[in-house]
Amino acid sequence: MRRVLLVLSATVAAAAALAAPAVATSECDGLLVCVPVAGPWVVVPSGLTVPRARVDFQLACPRGHVVAGLDAELSHRGIDVSFSALLGSPVGPGVSTERSALFSASYAGGTKQATSFRPHIGCVPTAGGGARIPVAHTAFPPGPPSARRVTAVRVPAVGGVVRARRACARDERLVSGWHALTFRTEEPPTARHVAAATVTRTVTANAVTVVVRGGPALRGVRALVQVGAVCAGDR
Repeated sequence: MRRVLLVLSATVAAAAALAAPAVATSECDGLLVCVPVAGPWVVVPSGLTVPRARVDFQLACPRGHVVAGLDAELSHRGIDVSFSALLGSPVGPGVSTERSALFSASYAGGTKQATSFRPHIGCVPTAGGGARIPVAHTAFPPGPPSARRVTAVRVPAVGGVVRARRACARDERLVSGWHALTFRTEEPPTARHVAAATVTRTVTANAVTVVVRGGPALRGVRALVQVGAVCAGDR
């Protein structure tokens, strides 16, 4: 009987370990007022070429808020994640960050596999940044010389082709663009899910266009492709 109880206890403990939730993220740590925002799982290219391919993904706060904290969940320890920050002093919300954050990720591992990350941001009510000190000579303070325009389209589950286009305004010019395959799932997407979606991106004079195809493996899975255009005007 004692042996049976020991086996049963070990089984229960193992099941509890498997069912244990993921470690809590820290995007709101140290912030008295904070709205946490979790993004989807963003697929990271896992090719082994040099330089390693990178994926960008933008995550935004609710209106009237600015990014004050960031974190991410990784499906593999070999994923390197960073975000774009603005120059300014002191480093902080509203000076180094805006309402949205652009995450960049690449894979530094040694074996090709399905890899992804889920971005998190902590948002605080908007507060003005610090003033800049003027200089005697002709110069411009660092600032955002471009704007990011973003849209998203759902990946079709069975057959069919979906196109999405993100263009700059008439008085703007396209500087660069990106796309990111994402999954709104609790767990990181599997290699089967990632392989079921194909995305082809083209860049024209003033727009970024993607052609998205899906497969049966995505039935019941919410997969989306984010399309971004970096646009600049005469500033």
